[in-house]
Amino acid sequence: MSFQVKIAQGLKAVPAADWDACALGMGSGDDDRFNPFVSHAFLSALEDSGCVGAKTGWTPVHVVVEDESEKLLGAAPCYLKSHSMGEYVFDHSWADAYARAGGRYYPKLQMAVPFTPATGPRLLVPSGPQAAEIRSYLIAGLRALRDQTGASSIHATFLQQDDLEALTSENFLRRDDQQFHWFNEGYGTFDDFLAALASRKRKAIRRERRDALSNGITVEWVTGKDITEAHWDAFFAFYMDTGSRKWGQPYLNRLFFSLIGERMADRVLLVMAKRDGRYIAGAINFIGDKRLYGRNWGCIEDHPFLHFEVCYYQAIEFAIARGLDRVEAGAQGEHKLARGYRPVLTSSAHDIADPGLRRAIEAYLDQERLYVSEAAGELEDATPFKHREED
Repeated sequence: MSFQVKIAQGLKAVPAADWDACALGMGSGDDDRFNPFVSHAFLSALEDSGCVGAKTGWTPVHVVVEDESEKLLGAAPCYLKSHSMGEYVFDHSWADAYARAGGRYYPKLQMAVPFTPATGPRLLVPSGPQAAEIRSYLIAGLRALRDQTGASSIHATFLQQDDLEALTSENFLRRDDQQFHWFNEGYGTFDDFLAALASRKRKAIRRERRDALSNGITVEWVTGKDITEAHWDAFFAFYMDTGSRKWGQPYLNRLFFSLIGERMADRVLLVMAKRDGRYIAGAINFIGDKRLYGRNWGCIEDHPFLHFEVCYYQAIEFAIARGLDRVEAGAQGEHKLARGYRPVLTSSAHDIADPGLRRAIEAYLDQERLYVSEAAGELEDATPFKHREED
């Protein structure tokens, strides 16, 4: 069979069924077999809403592999970037150093899901006897695209293990970081989870949950066809308030939320807090086959511990109710440890065209990986479970 590599400048050029045949059902081991963020519905909503595109510095240049009959065999969600915002794997210092040395770091290529720090497949190739060969064509296509666009580098972020191995075997540089995830150890109820914690930590969580709802606040789970435009209006107000204070300019617009409501509502969970008849806070989560992915949160009233209740404890309750294995609560946040979330390694891979810049980054990453590994061990010792502290 012969293969051809092409560039799709947007998902309108790729039928949804063909893309999803490559993207979905790829999980292995403890990976999610359905990862909502690489679905055609999610990625096309980003494009159709204008959240990504040339004006935002995220120009879609998806790499695809086809056979001689133009059947899609594999794909890689990829963007030509003119900055390093919205990635959650930070390379601003690399760009600054290269600029000081007289180099031009931008544009660069980003193989990722925009604005989404969640591990998932990036080389979208269904299993089969030719999977390894198709991956190699995708990687070759990425490098050819880098050369054609004058990009300085290729960055593949939040990688599953099989993609990480494929890229590092092709001399991409490995970078490690960490997040905090909650693991379902077969709990039947939230109290079962609390029973696994040391007494002091268990009491602290119960007190936080009680205080969070002490001002007449109630919490609702809204998903599927029950999500209305009124829910999106309320949530978007929360998102804009928090985003404006944290980043200066939120990445997602109002249309995006309507589009995912139309295209993948069954994979969306809104956790909405209400007081005196109106919504005052909320968090959006995406539902995989095995995992719940917490993404954005916001509020228009400040109440003690409400953030922890809406984002972390309600997510745990939903995961237990649905029989999900894990809750991924997004980037950063050591405060999640006290709420029963554990440190988890995340990895990315980087291909740098300039030999001098590559050597400098490689030396830096060697040291950074040692630090991340040591920090992970220390953080695991700080988890609230009984085996870490006498009950």
